Amino acid sequence: MKQILLIVTFLVSNCLFLSSKHRLVEVAPAYSSTSVNTTIFRTNSLVTRGDFQYIGFYDADGSVVVGKRTLGSTQWTLSKTPYRGNVQDAHNGISLMVDGAGYLHVSFDHHGHALRYAKGLAPGSLQLGSLQSMIGSDEQDVTYPQFYALPNGDLLFSYRSGASGRGNLVLNRYDVAEARWLRVQDVLLDGEGKRNAYAQLCVDDQGVIHVSWVWRETWKVETNHDLCYARSADLGKTWKRSDGSAYVLPIRAGEAEYAWRIDPGHELINQTSMYADADGNPYIATYWRDTVSDVPQYRLVWHDGNRWNQQPVGHRNEAFSLSGGGTKRIPISRPQLVMDAQRLYYIFRDIERGDRVSIALSTNLSSGAWRIFDATDFSVEAWEPSLDTELWRREKQLHLFVQRTAQGDGEKTVDLEPQPVYVLECDLSRYDR
Repeated sequence: MKQILLIVTFLVSNCLFLSSKHRLVEVAPAYSSTSVNTTIFRTNSLVTRGDFQYIGFYDADGSVVVGKRTLGSTQWTLSKTPYRGNVQDAHNGISLMVDGAGYLHVSFDHHGHALRYAKGLAPGSLQLGSLQSMIGSDEQDVTYPQFYALPNGDLLFSYRSGASGRGNLVLNRYDVAEARWLRVQDVLLDGEGKRNAYAQLCVDDQGVIHVSWVWRETWKVETNHDLCYARSADLGKTWKRSDGSAYVLPIRAGEAEYAWRIDPGHELINQTSMYADADGNPYIATYWRDTVSDVPQYRLVWHDGNRWNQQPVGHRNEAFSLSGGGTKRIPISRPQLVMDAQRLYYIFRDIERGDRVSIALSTNLSSGAWRIFDATDFSVEAWEPSLDTELWRREKQLHLFVQRTAQGDGEKTVDLEPQPVYVLECDLSRYDR
């Protein structure tokens, strides 16, 4: 009977999307009393390599589960690993990536803790080896681990060393030919013991690494301020501003390039997302409020090759305020974005739209016009967007990790039974009409 109910639930879920041409592929039920499975800074909850798509999440008892499927299939192979995480703290998400040789890399369960990292035992394997270090130094106080794939098959790994308000950004590189990790930057973004940078990275099609960040002066989110930028064309060794001038490393507040100035106390959010177009110009998704308004608005900040620009994405009406520390229960998600040659897709969740998965589309930024669509007809509650970056890079197919999750304000849990994890395969052609 339970199997029949699961099959019926799966078919009904798919039928809800036949009219929109999206496809909702169920994976398995997973922990949902916090947003630990759906935080945006997981960076990669899904990743495609070759014909296979990989996924990672915490199950109902907090165990790390990894899985894979053949692209296009609805059948998943799942492996419950021997590892667990503190799922009551939404910071402790799982980040994963597959290297150029086909090995799965997984890092999980960090909020100021020693590095927890494991690698697959063979190419394509879901069986993870023992926990291991990468470099062996500065790995005792790790938060926000994130993998990024480089065009040559190597991987980048970034994390914050230190604490909120007094941390530094560390950067490692996995050399796939030598099968070992190398330290690229001990301190890329230096808080000088006074602040820390909350960063987001992307790697463009030429292998240029882009990083943008906000500074935070204390552990309180209301001390977030300003949006900064840097890029590297040599695997993270040297860094430049958008005008080509070189940084002296590490980058500190006094020498940073300020893409947009935003004062503290303006609901500026940290750890969002960015993308770079075919010309290597950076685009940053975020939100904050203007001084003359109580309502935070989604924003796009971008460099057009000559100067920095900014515009709101849509128009919100509901005010809210960010203050204090810990994971916040916010009525909107942090935004994610991707681009192709003609379009920019801005992905978010907003209580004003029923907490659905929503996508804003721009085909001409100079017009300032955005069309907004809902990609689900159900609420995802505290969900934030994460996507299969490598599938988008390779085929411009948008696959989103989707799960209804709850979140109490300040690391509190909410009584919500395990909810199914889905992959939402978006048919973007519907937005061309």
